[in-house]
Amino acid sequence: MNYAQLLEDIKHEVTRFFQERGNENCVYHSIDHTENVVSKTVEIANHYKLTDPDFFSVSAAAWFHDTGYNTGPAPQHEERGAQIATDFLKKNGLAEEIIAQVAGCIMATKLPQQPQNLLEQIVCDADLYHLGTDRFTELNKKMRKEGEWHFGQKIDKHVWRDGTLSLLQSHQYHTDYAQNLLEAKKQENISRLKMKEAEKDNETRVIKKKEMEVPDANKKGDEKKDKDDRPNRGIETMFRISSNNHQRLSDMADNKANIMITTTSIILSVLLSVMLRKLEDNPQLVFPTLLLLAVCVVTMVFSILATRPSLPDGRFTQQNITEKSVNLLFFGNFYRMSYEEYNQGMEAMMNDRDFLYGSLTRDVYSQGIVLGRKYRLLRIGYNVFMFGIIASVLAFVIAAIFFPN
Repeated sequence: MNYAQLLEDIKHEVTRFFQERGNENCVYHSIDHTENVVSKTVEIANHYKLTDPDFFSVSAAAWFHDTGYNTGPAPQHEERGAQIATDFLKKNGLAEEIIAQVAGCIMATKLPQQPQNLLEQIVCDADLYHLGTDRFTELNKKMRKEGEWHFGQKIDKHVWRDGTLSLLQSHQYHTDYAQNLLEAKKQENISRLKMKEAEKDNETRVIKKKEMEVPDANKKGDEKKDKDDRPNRGIETMFRISSNNHQRLSDMADNKANIMITTTSIILSVLLSVMLRKLEDNPQLVFPTLLLLAVCVVTMVFSILATRPSLPDGRFTQQNITEKSVNLLFFGNFYRMSYEEYNQGMEAMMNDRDFLYGSLTRDVYSQGIVLGRKYRLLRIGYNVFMFGIIASVLAFVIAAIFFPN
């Protein structure tokens, strides 16, 4: 039996299975998780120098162990995964003994894990390998998100943390290899969760104590303050995201313009250095060459215009500050001013909420105007280049066919 080839076939089968039947809401139990479990299974199996049949059994189990998530509800997905593996292996003529080993390894991953032999221990440790790694927090968030989808409701962080802590404390790695490699980091993750739980408990006690001590009038004032603060944070996040998005779009536009400038420069260099010398001997190529030359020049002009900077006067007046009509967040409005004048304007803006948010709004709007101009010029340049190249090639073809030397 060619186990290596059969494992390759299983890889293609499971990958195809996830592509066709995978659920985008299963953000944790995905093909990425399966491939990671396979990788860790191979790592542990190599340590124990398994025979070819045993190595095949644990690897095949790792590939199939979560396929049941895509054929029904989460409970009893191990049984469905074992059946999928059994059906596939039977079609490929595997011995009943090996098929039973694969199914046993898959069933052993069912929580709480109770592996009965080394092969099952290897797959179990590979399945929960991340509990003892730095990726634990990242993957735990994915598990919570997937759990919320399964239950159809949000899961409170405190509730999820309690459940996760219970899992970590009750879990144990079964192989010596995993115990030596992962147990220490798992204990760190447990300590971190306990610390967060303690912080949460302290916060709860402090809040309850304040609610008992603070008069109703003060409590109402605090509630009003909290309500005022929350929109402020949301507004600031909105401005930050908008500015970042505009900056990325501006960088993309500059890159597109640079690509077009480089391309047309190369074509112009070839035309001026090679083609123009041959026009005397090939007069029928004059029109196609001039057409291509014009296309490249026009495209380059629009690309340069898209990236050419334009600067305002670089000055603002005290009246602009009073009327809140200047955007001090853009260097073009102050680069000719002294630091003292700029600092006074910034202090006035920072002490006035309307002025500050107005400046942020004006800054985002200005970025959008500049972006609109860039992309409009780029679109014209790309259109000229695309249609011009087509026309030039057709002109060269016509000249070569109908007006030969």
